[in-house]
Amino acid sequence: MNVTAPGRPAQTVADAWIDPRCPWAWVTSRWLFEVEQVRSVETRFHVMSLSVLNEGREVPEKYRTAMVEGWGPVRVCIAAEQQHGPEALRSLYIAMATRIHHQKAGLGQDMILASLADVDLPAELADVAQTTDCDKALRESHHAGMDPVGSEVGTPVIHVPGPGGELIAFFGPVLSPAPRGEAAGRLWDGVLALASTDGFFELKRTRDRDALFD
Repeated sequence: MNVTAPGRPAQTVADAWIDPRCPWAWVTSRWLFEVEQVRSVETRFHVMSLSVLNEGREVPEKYRTAMVEGWGPVRVCIAAEQQHGPEALRSLYIAMATRIHHQKAGLGQDMILASLADVDLPAELADVAQTTDCDKALRESHHAGMDPVGSEVGTPVIHVPGPGGELIAFFGPVLSPAPRGEAAGRLWDGVLALASTDGFFELKRTRDRDALFD
């Protein structure tokens, strides 16, 4: 859909569902930041949870600890969005993902408190990490993003305008690294072209590299 602010041209909205601990969602987010510089696009972030996504699934042992620790950051993200709005969520997501993926700061309270301080949000928000107070809202946000794209995917997930303005939910694009400048814009144009094609469902190939952030 398009949004128009006074004195500004109409913008296309890209809705992105993120968990700060997902490296692939972070790379896709960095691509969307580039797109915002070269196309009239606004990215709106929403919270999903890898811990919710993988509930009841068999996962490798090395991921089980992260599934437990992963509740904290997304709980704090949803609380920040509820209490301080979507811009606060965007800023906090960037701060958390930077610390998790670039500084290898882990998922614990130290990372959460430092990220809150980075973006001038109250330290008290970190208390939510250890409670279930926001879990209902977290699950609602998670399912709003993930249900339309189906149960066979993970992250990243984005929703973009399709034919007639209805939103089309995608898994991806999965990138490593994120394209920059006009290359990012051309990929965005391609995503919109796919979204506008009736009956399009999937493009995929096997990844042969880890997530690259630079």
